[in-house]
Amino acid sequence: MITGEPRIKSAMTPFPHSIGLQEPIGVARRLMLEHHVHHLPVTDNRKLCGIISDRDIKLLLGPELGSPDPKELTVEDAYVEGGYSVDMETPLSIVVRAMADQHIGAAIVTGHERIAGIFTATDACRVLAEYLEERYHPPPDIA
Repeated sequence: MITGEPRIKSAMTPFPHSIGLQEPIGVARRLMLEHHVHHLPVTDNRKLCGIISDRDIKLLLGPELGSPDPKELTVEDAYVEGGYSVDMETPLSIVVRAMADQHIGAAIVTGHERIAGIFTATDACRVLAEYLEERYHPPPDIA
């Protein structure tokens, strides 16, 4: 690890929306659509227990998003228990490498045993774009 390497907290989206384990699956889907997100941390009694993605919901409900009946299903029926979570002080390279190697779409970022943020593949693309722009297209020097 290089000294001064960025930590995940510098690249995460802070204060993500989350959903309770026993909430109806339709509420999770509606939250994702309203807030233009693809992942929600899942909690049970305010404790992180996993993550649910729009893909998890689509796999559960089928291509028509209606079979089985979504009114009878909860987040617990579709979420990924545990998920991938990291402490906010984790080096960015470790998180990005793990996400790439394990085909993970999002990491839940924690601090002091609470959800602090989320880092998604979209965030990784943004960080890479900023790095490339800075390295290959630096702003002109203003003298």
